[in-house]
Amino acid sequence: MELSYLSIREQICDVCHKMWQRGIVAANDGNISVKLEDGTFLCTPTGISKSMITPKMLVRTDRAGNVLEAQDGYRPSSEMKMHYRCYEKREDVGAVVHAHPPLATSFAAAGKALDAYCVMENIVNTGAVPVAPYATPSTEEVPDSIEPFLENHDAILLAHHGALTVGPDLLAAYYKMESVEFYAKTSLCLKILGGAEDMPQEDIRTLIGLREGYKITGRHPGYVKYNNPEE
Repeated sequence: MELSYLSIREQICDVCHKMWQRGIVAANDGNISVKLEDGTFLCTPTGISKSMITPKMLVRTDRAGNVLEAQDGYRPSSEMKMHYRCYEKREDVGAVVHAHPPLATSFAAAGKALDAYCVMENIVNTGAVPVAPYATPSTEEVPDSIEPFLENHDAILLAHHGALTVGPDLLAAYYKMESVEFYAKTSLCLKILGGAEDMPQEDIRTLIGLREGYKITGRHPGYVKYNNPEE
């Protein structure tokens, strides 16, 4: 069922509040956008804590970044260049979430992809999550850095920056962000415990094959190793 324009605005604010409550963002960090039926976009404004976002604060833009609707004093996030590239390269993307989940961001800062295939949920939900090269925030370098990964991934770590997730709708994109942070948590815990071997290839393929039955949408990279590609 398609959400109304007002409902989408309310949903964006709800997700913003959830991200702040879960500690996925702090202060004015992070941004969200949703593609509307008419091809325009609703996005969070720059410089506002996600804990304080209200529907009236949201900004509507076109694909070129021109502001079509906004209250005085509010302007779109400077990271919308990254969002627009996701929509440009992936017609199946209906929402984009950028956040700074602490553990996932730590992996990104260390240049370590999330590519352990030893926890079922991580295998099914995302598969390997790569690290896009460092790019100066708010510049065209950022969309250029993520573009090579968009074809096969719905979740990408941003070196020294944070994480990006996409989905057919906002809830799917947000849940993917939660899954990325869960992946980082389990990866860290496994490292503390001495590490773990990847599950057998046959089991990995079976788990990935369950996505359709679970109605998990989006792209999956299959079995990919970024930290030790020779494996």
